[in-house]
Amino acid sequence: MKINKSIVAMLLAVYVAVPVLFGADNYVMSLVVASMVIGGVALSWALLGNLGGMVSFGHAAFFGVGAYVSSVLSMKLGVPVLLSMLLGGAGAVIASLAMLPVLRLRGPYFALAILAYAHIFRILATQWTSVTGGAGGLSNIPRLPEIAGFDLSGKIGSYLVILSIVLAFAALYRYIRDSHYGLALRAMHESEDATRVVGVNSTLLKGVMLLVSAFMCGVVGAFNAHYINFLEPDYAFSGLWVTIPIVAAIFGGYRTITGPIVGAVVVYLIDQLIFKSIMPSGHQLVLGVLLVAMIVFSPDGLLSLLRRLTRRTHAAT
Repeated sequence: MKINKSIVAMLLAVYVAVPVLFGADNYVMSLVVASMVIGGVALSWALLGNLGGMVSFGHAAFFGVGAYVSSVLSMKLGVPVLLSMLLGGAGAVIASLAMLPVLRLRGPYFALAILAYAHIFRILATQWTSVTGGAGGLSNIPRLPEIAGFDLSGKIGSYLVILSIVLAFAALYRYIRDSHYGLALRAMHESEDATRVVGVNSTLLKGVMLLVSAFMCGVVGAFNAHYINFLEPDYAFSGLWVTIPIVAAIFGGYRTITGPIVGAVVVYLIDQLIFKSIMPSGHQLVLGVLLVAMIVFSPDGLLSLLRRLTRRTHAAT
């Protein structure tokens, strides 16, 4: 019962308190929405790393493909935006099928191979001008719709949409982790050869995690395209969609479900609201220092550090 109350309190805080407190400030709300986008990518990256046991440097490929598929379907075929976002995730899944052969690789070789795919998709988006608009990109991408008189394209509406997407993916992550597939994946991390002996198809499980991670990242990329209403290859497949989510996931605790989301919100908001005002040209260097400090003092991330501090406070009182 205590857990249920905690979940209800959290949902009330994120769905009600944030719009009430910051809804009138478009700048702050835009930062919150951007942080949730990063949190969605960080969550998909953490799922692949934590359950799939694979470190990816190429999630920008899924983000960009999802964004372009959704944008093109809604602009040129008139597909409703919310449906096109799901189809953007499906497009990212199809793109990830081309990456299945690299599942044979391990460690840095897999990470670099996925990074190469991201560059390939960026080149395709630049050259396929009849569909993607080439280097000039796509403008006037359809906005999020209005439902029952509530405009989802506004700052509050967009926040509620991306929040719902991220929380739904967090629930999916938890379901997979707690299932017998999650048990097999965790056993695979201890000894992949041993799990193969008992009949676990480790390559298949890794492939499924890659597809799920790609879908999550693709949907988030699709949302972002409809949110900003513009898309071009260098932005859609930017390396920032890899580096910042990885920093956020590790900072928050990538082995937890909520860690990547919390890390994204904390890292991005602190960077934009504090560090950027102090150091306009080199503010991201501070993030590197914070990440190194977190890895040294709390390798399991921010949430683990907060739990330890809470226990010490209770013990002291």
